[in-house]
Amino acid sequence: MGQSGVEDTREREWYVPKVGPRRFRLLVGLSFYPYSFMNASYVLIGSLVAPDVHFERMALLAVVYLLAVGISAHSFDAMAPNRPWGAFLSRRQLAALAVAALTPALGVGLYLALEYAPLLLLVGGLELFFLFTYNLELFGGMFHTDLWFATSWGLLPVIAGFVVQTDSLSLASVGAGLFGFFTAYVEISASRPYKAIKREQGNPSPLASKFEAILKGVVLAVISTAAFLLAMVLHG
Repeated sequence: MGQSGVEDTREREWYVPKVGPRRFRLLVGLSFYPYSFMNASYVLIGSLVAPDVHFERMALLAVVYLLAVGISAHSFDAMAPNRPWGAFLSRRQLAALAVAALTPALGVGLYLALEYAPLLLLVGGLELFFLFTYNLELFGGMFHTDLWFATSWGLLPVIAGFVVQTDSLSLASVGAGLFGFFTAYVEISASRPYKAIKREQGNPSPLASKFEAILKGVVLAVISTAAFLLAMVLHG
């Protein structure tokens, strides 16, 4: 690909390793691991604002999101017509990777819902709906918007984290969910122009660096919030 090619653009993302075989670096990048850890942190935040925290449930649900979003959703997203990660994996391989990650995620999610929190079935059903409609741009891309991204990627994981602990909702869970919604909204609002600038200009630019700083800052803010709440719960 040339300097301005789509494949090169994603390969130069800040979270893609700079050393190692190219296929390995792209596979790591495909997971969007900083954002995937941010997504899992939302689950922790929702769980940690619950009155009583069951750490095994929290950990299992975080793994569900790492598999379903970090691997499955991003694999589906990579199947888009513009092939944002190039052709290092075929559509069949991407589909197989998505299904391989989603299958255990669904199994663990169902276990948590049936064993501890039936309300999680509703939240999980919504997340599954958005996983397909957002990443595969179904219904003409109706749900492939910043609003639905922030809802499915930020709000619902926090709610899911609280629900798996309590099988209920509360003002605390809604407040924490709004934190998830707005931080995810900032992330996607900065991510779209950031990718457009890099795609058009190719080389690093001051404006792209500013958007990159915003993205890194939001990721660190969410992960730090989860770490702070975890420390408070453990200390208490």
